[in-house]
Amino acid sequence: MSIELTTKDGRVTITNEVIATVAGGAAIECYGIIGMASKNQLKDGIAEILRKENFSKGVVVQQEGDQISIDMYIIVSYGTKISEIAHNVQSQVKYTLDKTLGLPINAVNIYIQGVRVQA
Repeated sequence: MSIELTTKDGRVTITNEVIATVAGGAAIECYGIIGMASKNQLKDGIAEILRKENFSKGVVVQQEGDQISIDMYIIVSYGTKISEIAHNVQSQVKYTLDKTLGLPINAVNIYIQGVRVQA
């Protein structure tokens, strides 16, 4: 799926993978985030950290009409307040997508896939 925006100069199409990559990049800049995790890849209870080029595997973009919601699967640092990290990620992702792509986001749902001790 993709989002189509019509301007006076023409049409702009933004794919869900682009939205997911921008959202993933915004999320890992937040304090307390170790990385993104794949929504499908939970091996023996241990989530694998995704590299930058695979952020879209840890983000699910859903569209219903003009409403966009995002599900993010993240790994947080041990010893941090998880609820505060989740709130910061939600705020940062909404802000970044609005400023970068001009897309208002209805909801950002956070799923904590693991807690890691940062070396």
